[in-house]
Amino acid sequence: MSADPLLQPYQLKHLTLRNRIMTTAHEPAYPVDGMPTERYAAYHAERAKAGVALAMTAGSATVSRDSPPVFNNILAYKDEVVPWTRQLTDAIHEHGCAVMIQLTHLGRRTGWNKGDWLPSMSSSKHREPAHRAFPKLMEDWDIERVISDYADAAERMKDGGMDGIELQVYGHLLDQFWSPLTNDLTGAYGADTLENRLRFPMDVLSAIRKRVGGEFIVGFRYTADEAQKGGITPSEGLQISKKLAATGQLDFLNVIRGRIHTDPAMTDIIPVQGMKSAPHLDFAGEVRKATGMPTFHASRIPDVATARHAVQAGLLDMVGMTRAHMADPHIVQKIVEGREDDIRPCVGATYCLDRIYQAGEALCIHNPATGRELSMPHTIPPADICQKVVIVGAGPGGLEAARVAAERGHDVTVFEAADAPGGQIRLTAQSPRRREMIGIIDWRMTQCAARDVTFHFNTWAEAADVTALHPDVVIIATGGLPNTELFETGHEQPDVITTWDLISGEIKPAEHVLIYDESGDHPGLQSAEVAAIAGAKVEVMTPDRTFAPDIMGMNLVPYMRSLQDKDVTFTVARRLLNVARTGNKLTATIGTDYSDHTHEATYDQVVVNYGTLPLDDLYFDLKPLSVNEGAVDQAALINGAPQTIRRNPSGTFRLFRIGDAVSARNTHAAIYDALRLMKDI
Repeated sequence: MSADPLLQPYQLKHLTLRNRIMTTAHEPAYPVDGMPTERYAAYHAERAKAGVALAMTAGSATVSRDSPPVFNNILAYKDEVVPWTRQLTDAIHEHGCAVMIQLTHLGRRTGWNKGDWLPSMSSSKHREPAHRAFPKLMEDWDIERVISDYADAAERMKDGGMDGIELQVYGHLLDQFWSPLTNDLTGAYGADTLENRLRFPMDVLSAIRKRVGGEFIVGFRYTADEAQKGGITPSEGLQISKKLAATGQLDFLNVIRGRIHTDPAMTDIIPVQGMKSAPHLDFAGEVRKATGMPTFHASRIPDVATARHAVQAGLLDMVGMTRAHMADPHIVQKIVEGREDDIRPCVGATYCLDRIYQAGEALCIHNPATGRELSMPHTIPPADICQKVVIVGAGPGGLEAARVAAERGHDVTVFEAADAPGGQIRLTAQSPRRREMIGIIDWRMTQCAARDVTFHFNTWAEAADVTALHPDVVIIATGGLPNTELFETGHEQPDVITTWDLISGEIKPAEHVLIYDESGDHPGLQSAEVAAIAGAKVEVMTPDRTFAPDIMGMNLVPYMRSLQDKDVTFTVARRLLNVARTGNKLTATIGTDYSDHTHEATYDQVVVNYGTLPLDDLYFDLKPLSVNEGAVDQAALINGAPQTIRRNPSGTFRLFRIGDAVSARNTHAAIYDALRLMKDI
């Protein structure tokens, strides 16, 4: 048996967990009509197959109709969930992994205009800022009904083969009762005493125990410190923890610290890149010490070393590595095999969670197979025939193409004009807060080095360089260059600079800077941050009704914290129409899409963020020499079939372009382009 603390088995009641690593409850938003169908099962089964000891599914499954699924949650209040749950549990159990599910009533953390259009309700009269619905204060009959709903849902999960359940008690209805910040009730469930605040979650727990019996595993995932004035303090949190342990009805405690009612609060509970790793780990250890209960915890534990410390130091019994397993589902297998250096790193981009909170599906920024287990491989199979593959561009898309081609067994050569790999990722990583992004590049370079990929840096590849290698396949991953042409004007603006100029440091910020952000993605605010830190007066302007719409909630928080104490203003619904030089100043003509109104304003520097235009000259030079003339069979691409288009009988190689060499998109799109194309080459 291994001496590694992470690989030691753990006895949870009657259940033997094979190691100390789990995935905590999270809703990847893959259900179909509220049911965990094949995609959901395949996602969790991939991690179970690779050795995870416990999969805590859902985040969270809803127990009542007046808790509509704002995150495309599993609907645990429907009887038809039972057979789908059985299919899910069977798929996970097949690989020796235990499986549980998190149950909840969202309370005020939802809306009334979804599902059955029932009013949201809570112990609080105040709406949650994140979801904006004013709740109804719960009545006695609401409380009785929801208690029964919890018990019904727990019974369905037991019938579906779950090993246990976890109740969500932070930010959702149960916690809304026990937090003094969100309890406006009077009487037995009111806020006047701790016992009254705890009564509703305790009543729910008792009702569940009566329904499922004493052997079924039940735990709480709860906040033991709200980290906000007027909320639950650390000392009261420890008192609550002891009370939970004393009930004798709970089998584990899964500890969280903070609140989730706003984007900033959510980001402190689940930190993003540039923030401290494992910020609440020691506090979770205090709960374990005070209660003696089996203690679980997850909050930015992205690496094996931190996870190992958590167990070895006696802080946790089970350590959650959820986002880490979205980046690499095979972490446990690689630990067992002594391949920790091979683990694809979580870079903390939190693309996964941000997408969910904008009604999308969870996807990893640099593992496009996550959530696509039914169509995309996590392990690349070898090809039948070795081919010569030439890739131009060593950004994230080009490196993914090189990695996958090399794993297929092909002979791979990469040309890169710069002196180092990375493309736009290297630019992004110039900001200290976002330097972890370079892990996307470093991991792929390590994978390519292990497979003898040949790199030519400082090489501006031309058609003759490519054809001299007699390739079978050519991939153009040359990316793009910033677009300085304003919307539908037909000409570039010679007096503006680009966000790349500021972020790279090639041009220093002037005294009064306009950041005109038509893309709404990271470079706009990243350049605003560079300018503001340098002491500039900064205006961020957008023609949209909100600024930075593509920087989703949790990633917006660090920018706002950086910018709000500086001389930065945000202007929405204004469109930059023209920039003209007036002496040593720039005069901007500014309009709006809502009327014919225009006005002029003067700046020292105008910075434009309007995406990139493909750097595609080489592609078009090679196109007439290729078999397929660059054409892609989209149906084959989508269905996972090889590309077989032949348009040019005299062509000698197949030609494709990916990522921003096609059109301006994002890192995930470039890497996904590469994986789904190259896996069949």
